Amino acid sequence: MKRARGIIFDCDGVLFESREANLAYYNTVFERCGFDLVQAEDEDKVRICHTRSTPEVFRLLLDPFQAQQAQALAKTVDYKQFTPLMVPEPDLPVVLERLSQDLPLAVATNRGRGARDLLAFFHLEHYFAAIVSSADVQRPKPSPDMLLLAARRLGFDPGELLFVGDSELDYRAAEEAGIPFVGYKNRFGNGIFVNRHRELLVLLGLDGAGSQ
Repeated sequence: MKRARGIIFDCDGVLFESREANLAYYNTVFERCGFDLVQAEDEDKVRICHTRSTPEVFRLLLDPFQAQQAQALAKTVDYKQFTPLMVPEPDLPVVLERLSQDLPLAVATNRGRGARDLLAFFHLEHYFAAIVSSADVQRPKPSPDMLLLAARRLGFDPGELLFVGDSELDYRAAEEAGIPFVGYKNRFGNGIFVNRHRELLVLLGLDGAGSQ
């Protein structure tokens, strides 16, 4: 594949295993509002909580009045209390350290303003030249807006970058933005995918076994 000049990462499901934390957060909001909780075995609803922006989660799971109520209450719930439930993907710091020596890195996530705090909690924020969240754009993924913004902040054309994501939303956003896509633990169409972050080093010729 053509050597990328920079890499954009999704956050949830790519940098971190965060399903437990996200579900705990939304169920805290739902419980305080007196709404039914999302059960762990309800994969469709859990996936929404895991991949969508907060306003979209409420819009998709609640009626309009409930969504408005949940959105107001969510502003009083500090996500930081759930951060310890998140688990960085294996070898993540080592791989980010190696990648950042050769390439500028960015994050593009449907998380809100807490994305930077999350990366700081795990001492990872310094690896990223740009951190773009749903708070920075009008339309979250699958819109291409945050990927295009991340590309501008990195200073490259979209086609010069790679986007690493794990969901259909990520794939659709990359397609529309014109950014080559690498699936993480998921294959989309006939595209490239990796199961571990270390495989990115091999993909990019940065594993010490060769060079580009």
